[in-house]
Amino acid sequence: MGVLARQNRAAANGGVPAGALGFSLIELLSALAIMSLLLALAVPAYHGHLVRAKRVQGQAALLRLMQQQERYYSQNNHYLAFSSASPASQAQQFPWWSGEGGAVGSAYEIEALACPGLTIGQCVLLRAMPGTSKVDAQFQDADCGVLSFSSTGQRGSSGPASHCWP
Repeated sequence: MGVLARQNRAAANGGVPAGALGFSLIELLSALAIMSLLLALAVPAYHGHLVRAKRVQGQAALLRLMQQQERYYSQNNHYLAFSSASPASQAQQFPWWSGEGGAVGSAYEIEALACPGLTIGQCVLLRAMPGTSKVDAQFQDADCGVLSFSSTGQRGSSGPASHCWP
């Protein structure tokens, strides 16, 4: 009689045995704990990749702007200093942000100034400053800080890491 009663209950539940209707609380908590552990491991790694990708974007912007500065130098016999406070005409020629979509989505604010001890006609120093108020203020690069590149070919950074430039 017990077998017949189980079969009748299974038929009443749409063919599903009575004990297999869902997950227990322990099973759900175990799955939640595993997912939380995976998430705790994945988020810092993702953040590190994101910072490195934006750093590469800033380096590419410095290299591109140095090419533009050298072109300007070959035509005018001096480099041009610029910053985010420069007139709009200079910003069109030398953008002061690192991203492709304008300053709002960029990670670095870029400026060009004379190298220390030299005039702007002799040497230009490009500096990419992360996360200022004029670009994405939430972006910070604690490893490298401010990236720099001069017309003499010197590359540098203000952070403690020695691997900031390839």
